[in-house]
Amino acid sequence: MHFVEAKGILSAANGINIYRGCTHGCIYCDSRSSCYNMDHAFEDIEVKINAPQLLDKKLASKRKKCMIGTGSMCDPYLPAEKELKLTQQCLDIIEKHGFGAAVLTKSDLILRDIDILASINEQSKAVVQITMTTFDEELCRIVEPNVCTTKRRFEALMEMKKRNIPTVVWLSPFLPYINDNEENLAGLLEYCAEAEVKGVVCFGIGLTLRNGNREYYYSALDKHFHGLSDIYRREYGNSYEIVSRNNKKLMSILNEFCDKHNMISDINKCFSYLNDYPDKYEQLSFF
Repeated sequence: MHFVEAKGILSAANGINIYRGCTHGCIYCDSRSSCYNMDHAFEDIEVKINAPQLLDKKLASKRKKCMIGTGSMCDPYLPAEKELKLTQQCLDIIEKHGFGAAVLTKSDLILRDIDILASINEQSKAVVQITMTTFDEELCRIVEPNVCTTKRRFEALMEMKKRNIPTVVWLSPFLPYINDNEENLAGLLEYCAEAEVKGVVCFGIGLTLRNGNREYYYSALDKHFHGLSDIYRREYGNSYEIVSRNNKKLMSILNEFCDKHNMISDINKCFSYLNDYPDKYEQLSFF
């Protein structure tokens, strides 16, 4: 871990990334891709130590209230956050200035900040987004080794439900020949239904592989799923989009399930919900 003084913190799309790099160890992580030009080891987390001060100054001068997103590139609740509390400070600042928050994570550490999120949601809008990929707990420990398992993330969703904090689940990625099956999808969707999530973000049954993350992923396959990387090379070559043979069937199941349980499955509608900050926000169902 190393610290930097950032020059800016808020993107043009009103997103913040306090950390750069990750220690969750997910075998499929796109953020490892060479195209992001990371000039340090991925696990050597770059910490924007002045992020709260930059955000405070930026929001103080911002005329129109909006949703502030975090977690699009790197999880805001890395283990380092437990001590550094930079995400917590940024949420405090978002609350102070009356903005909304849309937080994306895999970590149950977000429960530490549930009171702040509930307060933001009471005065404006907060949405907690949780990524879930693998219903099987043992398999989850292989593909996402250094973060809480899916069952614990489901428990976090249920805690958000108790506090009336709306949630969205990212079902991504599905790894061909590993978790791209009906049993896995059914388990994840049942979690979503029980937690009464607002929507499900799924770009399709598959994943993306680029230079950098492809090599790391194949190395993990060689370690945990002997011979599978050879199948990937034969079937997908160096393709960026790795689409499961089960894509059409599983997406149909997903969409039908979401319709039945009043969960948004349309990607554009999901992002509209996440980004929408009405002038007068009330805690009403999206529907």
